[in-house]
Amino acid sequence: MFLPRRTLARLGATLVATAALGTALPALAADPRVKFVTTDGDFVVELYPDAAPKTVANFLQYVKDGHYNGTIFHRVIKNFMIQGGGYDTDYKEKPTRASINHEGRQALAKGLKNVRGAIAMARTNDPYSAKAQFFIDVVDNPRLDPVILPAGDPVTFEYQGQLQKDIPRAQVENHPALFGYTVFGKVVSGMDTVDKIRDEPTGAGGPFPTDVPQKPVVIQSATLIH
Repeated sequence: MFLPRRTLARLGATLVATAALGTALPALAADPRVKFVTTDGDFVVELYPDAAPKTVANFLQYVKDGHYNGTIFHRVIKNFMIQGGGYDTDYKEKPTRASINHEGRQALAKGLKNVRGAIAMARTNDPYSAKAQFFIDVVDNPRLDPVILPAGDPVTFEYQGQLQKDIPRAQVENHPALFGYTVFGKVVSGMDTVDKIRDEPTGAGGPFPTDVPQKPVVIQSATLIH
């Protein structure tokens, strides 16, 4: 396609003016990254505040407060995930701030899913109970993703591989099982460390009857690196 001479002249003037601004143009802020140093090695997670702003802000505040330093990965399931950030090496639960809002659906709408390497907030059966604990998916876990209901009433949707047809919207719109888990970032380096943690032999430990690494995996530090 050939542009008219007048258009080319205007374009050239614009490029010259832009170049003249130099460093006056604002730089795009990079997504924050947090480096975890553990007794099994290091890994780095990248966080996405555009998809889950409150979740990322909450997580970063715990990082800045040093909350994760000295905590363990207390729940490790080889074909599922590794979970930590809540207990010290004596299995004492660390104090936390109040629980946070659930942002799973908006994060999913931005493309964040529970795939291998994703980091998500751990919680109880209450979707609004997430505080400080997190988990990292070591395999794809689509069953942990939130369900986004289509418009209309009744609704038809798929849940864990089964079609749910013509369900009254009021019955499912706020059903806890459909909230899933909020993904807010991913491992961008050190997935070999995550796999090493995943492969640790597990058993009973502290108040937990199963899934505890028999050699404690301690987070020595979690630091915002940019």
